[in-house]
Amino acid sequence: MGFSTSTCTEFVEVLASKAPVPGGGGASALVGAVGTALGNMVGSLTVGKKKYADVEDEMWELKAKCDQLQKDFLRLIERDAEVFEPLSKAYGMPRETEEEKAEKARVMEIVLKDACSVPMEIMEKCCEAIELIVEFGAKGSKLAISDAGVGAAFCKAALKGASLNVYINTKSMADREYAEELNKKADAMLEKYTKIADETFESVLGRLK
Repeated sequence: MGFSTSTCTEFVEVLASKAPVPGGGGASALVGAVGTALGNMVGSLTVGKKKYADVEDEMWELKAKCDQLQKDFLRLIERDAEVFEPLSKAYGMPRETEEEKAEKARVMEIVLKDACSVPMEIMEKCCEAIELIVEFGAKGSKLAISDAGVGAAFCKAALKGASLNVYINTKSMADREYAEELNKKADAMLEKYTKIADETFESVLGRLK
């Protein structure tokens, strides 16, 4: 059974254990899926309502994009676990001789790049989800805008969580040019989309209070 198909109870219990996976990356992907689903829920509560007939087609389009993102996030829970195992093994490689040190360094560069690729993708998906939630919050059913606010908060948390899994791996890379390139991409996503998520949350909060 994969982590994405385990029960909530099972996922939380293994997350709390000393098992190496799932960790922060997989948890971030799960939170991203939940945040996206909350946006999708706003769409589901909007379509079919006469009051929102003018945005019906747009809601269906947004929902289709969310359906795909939810699948992507769940896939990334599994993928994050897959790429972490080779990394954990690489850290334990011997480095007594010069040959062993060279081999460990070679393997580390490969597995660190793989390990970085997943949280980077999680971040990218979070950015996409936040953009969709902005639309749900602005145009969706006013009875469900609180869910758009929660979705924005969750996707922001997932974005920030995934970023830490990027930075912890880029920090160990010998190829500093490649590492800094990834860091800049992560920095840019954080700077832009945490603000958008905050604005969405504050907009919802202002309309509720």
